[in-house]
Amino acid sequence: MDEPEKIMNGGNNLRPQKRIFLGLLVVTCLLFTILLAVLWYVPYVGLTSLHPRLPLILGVVFFGLLLSVIGALVLLALTVLLGRDLFFSRKLRGAVIKLLLPMMSGVGKLCGVSKDQVRRSFIEINNQLVLAQHYRTTPDKLLLLMPHCLQFHECEFRITGSTVHCKRCGKCPIKGLVGLSEKYGVGLAVATGGTLARRIIVDRRPRLIIAVACERDLSSGIQDSYPLPVFGVLNSRPHGPCYDTLVDLEKVEEALKTFLVPEYANPAPQAPATDLSAPD
Repeated sequence: MDEPEKIMNGGNNLRPQKRIFLGLLVVTCLLFTILLAVLWYVPYVGLTSLHPRLPLILGVVFFGLLLSVIGALVLLALTVLLGRDLFFSRKLRGAVIKLLLPMMSGVGKLCGVSKDQVRRSFIEINNQLVLAQHYRTTPDKLLLLMPHCLQFHECEFRITGSTVHCKRCGKCPIKGLVGLSEKYGVGLAVATGGTLARRIIVDRRPRLIIAVACERDLSSGIQDSYPLPVFGVLNSRPHGPCYDTLVDLEKVEEALKTFLVPEYANPAPQAPATDLSAPD
């Protein structure tokens, strides 16, 4: 199994999230078809008084628009299912981010699907589309962007923006993330919210971001950062939201190996420090 497959199959809820997305996609397509049919049928009688062929022309235009939408949705579904970079998949990611997420949130509400379920589905599909692009970059152009809630709540050292003050006590995942940052030579930043996250992105100018957050913050961050590719990793919240959250470090490392160019993806293990002090 290659690295992209490992990453996408690492989450326990991957298949359900794909089914939610594809199901909402079908419902959205049906609703769009009904909308076009109504827009064509309602003025049908009035249009004939202007020109007898006007309803036919309008019907052809609507039918062409419907075929275009269905074609785009089918292409999106194939990209998700096959995990390959098909035609216009980069533009499809933009359509998913800018159009489909707000639309499918409304459709999900009608179908009894919660906002967090729709957001998780959106994050998984965004990740699939990013993986399909086969992005590879050098460590200096890849950024690990973390939420401040990963830090132990009683820690007295400020690591927002930069983790240089982390003492690596091991009470929170920051120690492991600092280790990954040093191992692969990638940047690591901690943000308290969207405003600081955007400033960090502007300052560091990465080509790709591996971001960790909850469903709401991660989905909004992906939207705000477009067209910059963002691979999202959901945090776990055993103590509730925004309080001593956790992250799967193995999944973060697998993402690093996938998006770094091969020569940096497998760094040589560091030799243990040697004690050069004179014996007693």
